[in-house]
Amino acid sequence: MAADRTSRIDEHGREQQGKEKLTRSFGVLAFFGVILVLAGLVGLIYTGFATLTSMFLFGWLLLVGGLVGLLQAVQSRKSNYFWLAVIVAAINIAAGFVILRRPEASAEALTMFAALLFLTGGVFRLAGALVVRGANFLLTLVQGAFGVLLGVLVLWRWPGSSQYVIGTFFSLALLFDGLSLVALGLGARRILGLVRDDTGGTGPVPEPGVAGGAGETAAKRATEDQEQSNN
Repeated sequence: MAADRTSRIDEHGREQQGKEKLTRSFGVLAFFGVILVLAGLVGLIYTGFATLTSMFLFGWLLLVGGLVGLLQAVQSRKSNYFWLAVIVAAINIAAGFVILRRPEASAEALTMFAALLFLTGGVFRLAGALVVRGANFLLTLVQGAFGVLLGVLVLWRWPGSSQYVIGTFFSLALLFDGLSLVALGLGARRILGLVRDDTGGTGPVPEPGVAGGAGETAAKRATEDQEQSNN
């Protein structure tokens, strides 16, 4: 019985350590979320700086990804897709080099591309909503109209809009990702706290010779008293 009690105490201690580690992990997750939120807010204030920063990050990602893809293609040069992998890696390297070399012109090109995507996507949504007229007719109609309006506004101010459009989208993405991380971390910590409170009252199992023995003695006395009263 003593060995069983010791094993239960050790298991309880391991569970508490695991919960504390999870709590710290979710706290770190919430901390990173706060950093992303602050970065998003700073980017919304300084949209030009956010645009250049996002372009440099995008360029370095393309460049590093192209180099890694080229290395993998060389390692698997006996495969049937060797030349295709080499071409894709070369395109990524060239695109990354061009973006890092001319970030302003690259921002203008990407802004034009994004505006055309908004415009064409909005037109297709409007056409689909008017033709199908399904259950989400109004929602699809509003989304299509918003896409067309956003595309027209970006194209109307282009190329001047390239100085803040990409930075604004990048900052909003950071902001919403940070808020989701903060909500996830704080919510998980709260749930772990509730679980700890629920299981905190269940202490280790008492020794049979101490509390358990006292309980058994009291039960035996109650049984003897009951038998005497019946006799």
